[in-house]
Amino acid sequence: MLTRLVSRLSIARHVVCQQAQRNIGVSAAAAQKMNLDPIQQLFVEKIRDYANKSKSIGGKLVDATPDVENILRDQLDKVNRVYAVKEGQDMTAFPTFNFSDVPLAPVGLGELKEVSEPVQAEAEEEMQDEDPANIPFYEV
Repeated sequence: MLTRLVSRLSIARHVVCQQAQRNIGVSAAAAQKMNLDPIQQLFVEKIRDYANKSKSIGGKLVDATPDVENILRDQLDKVNRVYAVKEGQDMTAFPTFNFSDVPLAPVGLGELKEVSEPVQAEAEEEMQDEDPANIPFYEV
């Protein structure tokens, strides 16, 4: 009785300690979110600024020179040639696959019946012609 009580208390202590550690970890992360250091704050501001610029110019490269745009266009053309992209084909979309099963025709079923009957009759004739001493004691 006492050992059960001790084991239950140790399990309860373990659960309580684990929950306390988790709660402290969550509250520490929430506290850090509230107070970003200056470097993190600058990084977040730059990301938001880049997102706003990208939206304003329609999703193209931000602050790109004509040389950079030409290089990008050349690289995309090279990829299109290598992978034989058709005109107007969207390479960013997931491909669609269409599989169809070809109906199978039964092979040789008519021939099988015709062949099996004569073969069986021939085998029976051979069995009758054989010497009874040569017939095995087991059936095949």
